[in-house]
Amino acid sequence: MNTRTPGGLLVTGTVGAGKTAVAEALGDLLAERGVPHAVIDVDWLRRSWPSPPDDPFNSRITLRNLRAVAHNFVNDGARLLVLAGVVESRAERDRYQDAIGVPMAVCRLGTSLEIVRERLRRRHRDDPAGLAWHLQRCGTLDRILREASVEDAVVDGGHGSPRDVAAAITRSRCINNLSVT
Repeated sequence: MNTRTPGGLLVTGTVGAGKTAVAEALGDLLAERGVPHAVIDVDWLRRSWPSPPDDPFNSRITLRNLRAVAHNFVNDGARLLVLAGVVESRAERDRYQDAIGVPMAVCRLGTSLEIVRERLRRRHRDDPAGLAWHLQRCGTLDRILREASVEDAVVDGGHGSPRDVAAAITRSRCINNLSVT
């Protein structure tokens, strides 16, 4: 698999859908196939405290950081930027694409809320407040993402290993939209 021109692929989904694990597995598959790439967990680009009162998810700093990081990776030879993150609207998708500066496809992980809740309970077993927030957020965000329909394809993120899901993404319309051969 080689990309002809640089592109971006955003792996999105609700909290607990498996975005980060799948993006990392996709990076491994790309490396095995000789595709120069970078994997970016967008949550780490926003990780600061406190967030501005009018920007609770630190969207502005996320986009500024994403712009810089994407530019650096593409200038260093990355042909595919694999992002793990959430975009809740067409306008936000456009802002991400503008920030990375290359064509971007979006693949949403369609993970059942039952599986998501099970993952969240494992992840936050020692964090009751975090668990409560994430359990409430997962259903709300899942609904927002389904209604916004900003993705180019939906891949089942609840069955199989992250590598299996990543392999399904490589066969999806998302990758084909990026001229990956």
